[in-house]
Amino acid sequence: MIKLAIIGASYLQEPLIEKAKSMGIETHVFAWAAGDVGEKSADYFYPISIVEKEQILEKCKEIGINGICSIASDLAAITVNYVAHAMELVGNSPECALISTNKHLMREAFEKNGDPSPKSILVSSVRDLSGVQLQYPVIVKPIDRSGSRGITKLLSPNGLLEAIEEAKEQGFEKKALVEEFVTGQEYSVECISYHGEHHFLALTKKYTTGAPHFIETGHLEPAPVSEEVVENVKKIVFHALDSLKIVNGASHSEIKIDQDGNIKLIEIGGRMGGDCIGSDLVQLSTGVDFVKAVIDVALGKKPDLLDYHEAGVAAIHYIFGDEDVDVLNQLRKEHPECLVRVEGTEKGTDEIVDSSSRYGAFLMSGSDYAVLESYLPSHQEE
Repeated sequence: MIKLAIIGASYLQEPLIEKAKSMGIETHVFAWAAGDVGEKSADYFYPISIVEKEQILEKCKEIGINGICSIASDLAAITVNYVAHAMELVGNSPECALISTNKHLMREAFEKNGDPSPKSILVSSVRDLSGVQLQYPVIVKPIDRSGSRGITKLLSPNGLLEAIEEAKEQGFEKKALVEEFVTGQEYSVECISYHGEHHFLALTKKYTTGAPHFIETGHLEPAPVSEEVVENVKKIVFHALDSLKIVNGASHSEIKIDQDGNIKLIEIGGRMGGDCIGSDLVQLSTGVDFVKAVIDVALGKKPDLLDYHEAGVAAIHYIFGDEDVDVLNQLRKEHPECLVRVEGTEKGTDEIVDSSSRYGAFLMSGSDYAVLESYLPSHQEE
C-alpha cells in the first residue's frame, strides 16, 4: 500500500488526511498530541512535534513512506522539505524551505532577482532603527509567522516600540520586519508546481478588517479582474516562485494591485493557502481538486488539472460577531442553495486578535457574482 506522511494533525490538515484515505493511501500523521481531529482520523498517528524534523525523518525511514506533504502551514513545510530531501522524495530544497518561510530572506531573494516587493528592514529592537529615516505608514510583522499574527500598521512613530515587541513575541526567531506599506487591493494567487513547471489555479480577492491588524474577514474566487490583470499576475508570481526556488507542490502568493495596475508581492508561502482557500474555494470555482493535486505531486505524479474550468463563484465569510450571523441567516433565507456549509461557531465572546481566533465561517457558491455579492464581507481596501 502507498504510504503518505502528513505533517500536522489540526483541522487544517483534515482535508488532506481524508482525501488521501479516499484515494486508498495509508496516512501516517505526525504532530504534538493535543487531541486534534487528525489524531483520530489518521490511519497511524505519531505524537512527535512537527518541529522535530530529525525524529520524524527517522520514523519515516522506518515506515518506508512514499511521499510527504502538509497544507496551510509554513512551519510544517520546513519539516516536509527536510524529510523529502533526505529520503530523495518529491519536495523542495532546504534552501527553498528557508527562504520561503523567512520573510526577511524572502525580501532579499526578491530584491536580488528583481521581483516587485516592499522595502523592509530587519530589526531585533527599536534601537536597530537608530539613524534610519522611516517613511510612514509602515507595517511591522514577525519574520516567520502567518495568519495575521503580530501584524501592525503604523501611521507615525507612535507605537513603534510596542509593535516591534508584539511582532517578536508572536514569532519564533524573535525578530521583526519594518517595511513600507503598499497600497491597493489585496489578493492571493493559488498555484501548483511540478518539477519546476508552475500551474496557475486561481486569483482570490481578500477582504480584511483593515488597519491596524488586517485580519481576513473573507475571500472570493475568482477575483473580479480582467484577463490582462490575471496574465500580469501569472508572469510576476511565476518569476517570484523561481526566485524562491519553489519547484514542487502548492504555493500561496499574497499580492497587492493598486489602481494603476501595479503589482507588489507581499509574501509567498510554499504551501497551500489556509482559510479554506485551497481545500474548498479552488475546487468550487475551478473544478480542480487542489488537495488531490498536492498528494499527487508528493507521490511523484504530475497533477491532474484536466477538470480546470470556470465552475462558478465561491466565497467564504468569517464570523466576527452578530452582524456576520445576520448575513448568514439572510443567506439561509434568500439563497439556501448557495450555502455550502458552516464551520466553527456562530457565537463567541473572546477577543479576535488573529485568524485563529475568529469564531466561525460560512462557505458559499453560486453561478455568478451577483448572487453572492450582498453576502460578502464589508470591503476594506488599503
